[in-house]
Amino acid sequence: MDARTQELVVTGVIGLVAGWLASWIVGGGGILQYLISGILGAYIGEYAVRATGFNIGIQNPLVARLVTATVGAMGVVLIAHIIV
Repeated sequence: MDARTQELVVTGVIGLVAGWLASWIVGGGGILQYLISGILGAYIGEYAVRATGFNIGIQNPLVARLVTATVGAMGVVLIAHIIV
């Protein structure tokens, strides 16, 4: 497995977990919604952290990505609840 494929798999797994956590905290959803909201949340959360220069203070990079993705996914799920 090359590095790009491995990164996509890791992002998918982190997105799935983050989407599940966000849907558990905010409410509702199925496995497809977990995956979509988690992956979108990972990108949105990472962009927001980089754009603002905010440091979440977690030394473990995997846990930091999971927290960032979960917060981003919570935003995605909340926006989806407002729209729908």
